[in-house]
Amino acid sequence: MNVQLFIPCFVDQLFPETAFNMVKVLEKLGCNVMYNSDQTCCGQPAFNAGYHDECKSVATKFVKDFHTFDYIVAPSGSCSGFVRNYYSKLFDNSAAHNEVKLLKKNLYEFTEFLVDVLHVTDLGATLNGVGTYHDACGALRECGIKQGPRKLLENVKGLELREMNDCEVCCGFGGTFSVKFEPISMGMGEQKVNNAVASGADYLISTDLSCLMHLDGYIRKHGTNIKIMHIADVLASGW
Repeated sequence: MNVQLFIPCFVDQLFPETAFNMVKVLEKLGCNVMYNSDQTCCGQPAFNAGYHDECKSVATKFVKDFHTFDYIVAPSGSCSGFVRNYYSKLFDNSAAHNEVKLLKKNLYEFTEFLVDVLHVTDLGATLNGVGTYHDACGALRECGIKQGPRKLLENVKGLELREMNDCEVCCGFGGTFSVKFEPISMGMGEQKVNNAVASGADYLISTDLSCLMHLDGYIRKHGTNIKIMHIADVLASGW
């Protein structure tokens, strides 16, 4: 099976090890993994800031870069959800309509691809400790991802999965929201971290590094004893 990687901007620039771990997992499952180095942003930051024309220019390049019949897999529910749910609006009644339709059909968030396409829930991973899972808004609300990541984590040897209070509540990042409404954003981040710590977790795990980056900022500033981990990093552990 051929798989094209879609690596979001912040993963490429700040968390490349997660992308490599995603490749490690996919190759273990027999996938032929490919990466188009011409790819750039999907356009979500510009769209969310109200710059829809600028977003469409970036999105047009994205559609061209990912014009493929292969599966496209990304370590982000936020970016995957944006492309799948908003590109049809950006390119409504345009010549790119069919290309966008194909793109939406082939694009999957990482855990969604493992569980729903490859039908795999046990990667043979090992991570000793207690973990708690944060439902990122992009994954949960834009992609409908809820049980898949939990099934994967439940099969990680040595990892005890505990639910924290308000696991579905936003962490407060929201892209430019965290800049424009910093006090509210930080208050939401504090609440999320406190709930994770109260669960007794050693690891705060999610599908989205945008959320985890925001939460890790609070954790580092306050010296909180918990570690963030993207689920790809968890699933690549111990083998």
